[in-house]
Amino acid sequence: MINRIRGVFTTTLNCFKIPELQHRIIFTVAVLFVVRLISLIPVPGLDGALLTEFLKESAAKNDNSLLGMYSLFTGGALERCGIGSLGIMPYISATIIIQLLTAVLPGLSKMAREEGGRSKVIQIGRYLTVLLCLGQGFFMSLGWEKPEALFPGFAGNLVLFSPDYIWAYRLQTVLVLTTGTLLLMWLGEQITERGIGNGISLVITIGILARLPDALLQVWGMFFPPEGVEKEFTALTAIAMLAIFVIVTGVVIAVTQAQRKIPVQYAQRAVGRKVYSGGSSFMPLRVNYAGVMPIIFAQAILMFPDKILSLMARTLDVPFFDQLSAMITYGSVGYMIFEGLMILFFSYFWVATQFNEIQIADDLKKYGGYIPGVRPGNATSEFLHRTMSRITFAGAMFLTAIAIIPLLITRGLNIPFAAATFFGGTSLLITVGVVLDTMRQVESHLLTRHYDGFLKKGRIKGRNG
Repeated sequence: MINRIRGVFTTTLNCFKIPELQHRIIFTVAVLFVVRLISLIPVPGLDGALLTEFLKESAAKNDNSLLGMYSLFTGGALERCGIGSLGIMPYISATIIIQLLTAVLPGLSKMAREEGGRSKVIQIGRYLTVLLCLGQGFFMSLGWEKPEALFPGFAGNLVLFSPDYIWAYRLQTVLVLTTGTLLLMWLGEQITERGIGNGISLVITIGILARLPDALLQVWGMFFPPEGVEKEFTALTAIAMLAIFVIVTGVVIAVTQAQRKIPVQYAQRAVGRKVYSGGSSFMPLRVNYAGVMPIIFAQAILMFPDKILSLMARTLDVPFFDQLSAMITYGSVGYMIFEGLMILFFSYFWVATQFNEIQIADDLKKYGGYIPGVRPGNATSEFLHRTMSRITFAGAMFLTAIAIIPLLITRGLNIPFAAATFFGGTSLLITVGVVLDTMRQVESHLLTRHYDGFLKKGRIKGRNG
């Protein structure tokens, strides 16, 4: 254990021995600092401090609602009325829509494969991001006009504009929120290009980790309450929480890296006068091929039925709709059942649209490759389809368990939701995945530019001998 810690410390020092990698790390840290500032600066014309103070003094901040989950991805910007309240999610949504349309629309798929077409597809995604920001920003401005609907118990007024200039407030808020999201998108692209990579993912992760101190304070308050408050949690609860955290984190790391290796054999072939010898390799099929996307899809869709049924119950004065709304409200048993079924569906849907086993089989046949024991062509395609369907089921079950763990912890152990999100769910899955990818990026820089980076001298080969 000591040797591993020493190895991590030595590798970290080696990162700063390479000037280029050192500049990339410093640039990434500086950009992430700007990202945090975007979430802290309030929108002009809104009293963000009033809302922040209310949430600190009330239990609304611990409410296990989808609003709290959305605020988690914005790094708390929504609770401060920050200019980054929309976060990077409109860009993520636009990217997902474009990817799905690329798999469905032949024209868009052809454009993505053409030379220079990929940049056009990215440009279309940016235009779609602007449209999503304008729509979501307008509805968010309306929500801040009546904050009691979003934050139960809040009785103040967030909008500092006069009612005569309410449309000026709305237009300004939409413009500021859209600009904030576009700025976050641009900063993420700068990290990808000039930093250590995974720019958009790091923007999301830094927002999640920004809530960690608040979660730790809530956990501390559970076991060491203020004077006059009865202590309701015991040391046994602390042991159970620690065990759950270690086990879930270990499982997430293992499944995120898990893959099924399909052996591939290449026959000897001649191209012109050159003869290429055969060889063996393997095709890695990830168990969690869809990543966190099925959870995001499921939560985004389940955000609407509860609100729609509640609105119908108030408008039509039908109590039955209120009962249906209560059955699928966030955190209920019905919600967890529907979320699990939707995660299972979207896991297979994502694989069906993104994993093209026919194209893979054709490429293998074209380059003289084959899977031992499987005939090239249609048989290879069917084998890949059958194999991917089986491992996708395991990945979907894993995603379902990860998604409902925070809800079960909140209901079973009565732990605040802000703290329970770090014991599972989307936040833990994203954080672990991004950390692993970032470590791979840094390791690739060490291997390609600092061959003896784990030695004490740290001299770069190829420059001085």
